Amino acid sequence: MSNNEELIYQKNYVPFTRAELIDAVSKSITGSRFEHVLRVEKKAIELAQKYDADVEKASITGLLHDYAKQRSDSEFIKYINELELDPQLLDYGNAIWHGVVGAEIVKNELKIYDEEILNAIRRHTVGAPYMTLIDQIVFMADYIEDGRDFEGVEQARLITEQSLQKGVTFQMKSTLAYLIAGNKPVFPATIESYNAWISKFN
Repeated sequence: MSNNEELIYQKNYVPFTRAELIDAVSKSITGSRFEHVLRVEKKAIELAQKYDADVEKASITGLLHDYAKQRSDSEFIKYINELELDPQLLDYGNAIWHGVVGAEIVKNELKIYDEEILNAIRRHTVGAPYMTLIDQIVFMADYIEDGRDFEGVEQARLITEQSLQKGVTFQMKSTLAYLIAGNKPVFPATIESYNAWISKFN
């Protein structure tokens, strides 16, 4: 499938056509962030085809992973409190919230209830000790989409081309090193993910 436009949703994971879902996303995020999401979808579809995953779920999660990225801090805090999510979340910010809490916003606003899709949104920022194929695909598609240009991205692309699991591990190592070098706090789930993956796929 060389052209994403040819992809027709047939499995009823979401109450939308692909075009309708893109329209909904475009109302939630704008500008360069929306363009990023379209590139992540493209990369997620490529990885799903390569690693024999559900292409439709890869498309949907690629489009939705940053759905809540441009929401206000106050909206995220409201969701954390009202849904009684992990109170540790309050010590962090958008970089964590837009995934972990963003899945709740997707569920509430778009009436999407597929847990694998929602978990892939939750996990694309922090990973998880166990990640499904879709989790791994969105995690890596977000990191290596064609618009990304940072030191190490070409290595990440090459590794992911050889092994999806090794790509995930590479990203976890790189992200942890980046956070430590910048004297930034590390969300506990990120450390749990790193510990689990480094022992299996280093």
